[in-house]
Amino acid sequence: MSKDVIIACDFSSKKALMNFIEKFEKERPFLKIGMELYYSEGPQIVRELKDRGHKIFLDLKLHDIPNTVKKSLSVLSNLDVDLCNIHASGTTPMMKAALEGFTKESGQRGLLIAVTQLTSTSEETMKEDLLIEKSLDETVMHYASKTKEAGLDGVVCSPLEARKVKEVCGENFLTITPGIRFAGGDKGDQVRVTTPKKAKELGSDYIVVGRSITGAENPLEAYRKCVNEFLGGM
Repeated sequence: MSKDVIIACDFSSKKALMNFIEKFEKERPFLKIGMELYYSEGPQIVRELKDRGHKIFLDLKLHDIPNTVKKSLSVLSNLDVDLCNIHASGTTPMMKAALEGFTKESGQRGLLIAVTQLTSTSEETMKEDLLIEKSLDETVMHYASKTKEAGLDGVVCSPLEARKVKEVCGENFLTITPGIRFAGGDKGDQVRVTTPKKAKELGSDYIVVGRSITGAENPLEAYRKCVNEFLGGM
């Protein structure tokens, strides 16, 4: 898979989603389906979007005992999503079990990645709420290393951490980076953010863009602007 812009479809219903994607005419952007929409509409919404020609990042961030995650990923593998994620903090045994569950008997599977630390997490909240005394940078790099050790394809991290993740884990280790805003845009509830152009410079492989596109007056125009900034000249 090549670099791409993924639109975070944080809608609560199929109707809201379809109203949004109809604005893209014949274009079929890469879409992220998160908990809100998946819990509202179930796996059928993924099947419908795949049938329409969209690539899908199923963003459910699984985190449980290894056997439960393995069985869950085995079920999700039947949806043939292009990208799926779990939490790296679930430990190496859980990540290895997830990979085993996500891999079909034929050996085929989508990309499987792990979340290091959410882009809404600051170093202060990490230490006060999670009692993690290591620095945010150390924690993210440790989680990324463990994710690679477990055999996964990459991590979700802040675009500000993408280059160092590549240095630690290698250029082929994928970095999927939310926290993308246009210059001058509202950060919302995220604290580690940057622009599409800067994310490209920092080495992000995929950027996940939500409100900057879904909340735009002209979503198609905003999407094309984002693609131009991130993929232009490649």
